[in-house]
Amino acid sequence: MKRASQCMVLIFFLLGIDHLYSQTTVNKNNFTSLIQEEVGDLNNDKQADKVMVEMDIQDETRPLRLQIFLSQPDKKLKMIVSSTKLIESQYPINKEGEHNGNPIPDFFIEEGNLKMITDINNLKSTYEFRLKENNFELIKISRVIWGGKETTSETEIDLIKGTKSEYDRDFSPNKKNIRNTKLKPIKNLPKIQDLSFSDLEEY
Repeated sequence: MKRASQCMVLIFFLLGIDHLYSQTTVNKNNFTSLIQEEVGDLNNDKQADKVMVEMDIQDETRPLRLQIFLSQPDKKLKMIVSSTKLIESQYPINKEGEHNGNPIPDFFIEEGNLKMITDINNLKSTYEFRLKENNFELIKISRVIWGGKETTSETEIDLIKGTKSEYDRDFSPNKKNIRNTKLKPIKNLPKIQDLSFSDLEEY
């Protein structure tokens, strides 16, 4: 009888673990909160494409997912990109429950290219991606940081040309000091689905 009781306890314990594991699996990647939706023509077919940023509000870290949908010949949308690493979680694990301190990036479509604007520690950056063979390649980066008075430090990077221009702009006499740098040639441009938010900060 004692042995039977022990077996029953063991069975209930295993069932409990299985139930807990099942719940954890089901609740993962539950991106149900729409943060941003941008519509425009990305593949030059004069049809509306869609860019969506969603948040998983059931996950304590509040991860974000970027998805890009392109119009097809049948006028239906097809998902081309889905990334959960391009945008930093709102409450990263390394912050131990604290907010990352930065706003969620903005996405918009301009002249057929996708642009992502970030504001990290008061450094405003714009990342521009072009569509090529169903991949969104990073082609340009521009950054601006305000000096606190009447100056800004600005950086412009062209990954196709392999050039980097840095200059300080003084708004009182309206002049700038330009420093040009030649970058190492990039054979394969970075693709949006392969990039993480920490990768972008390294450029």
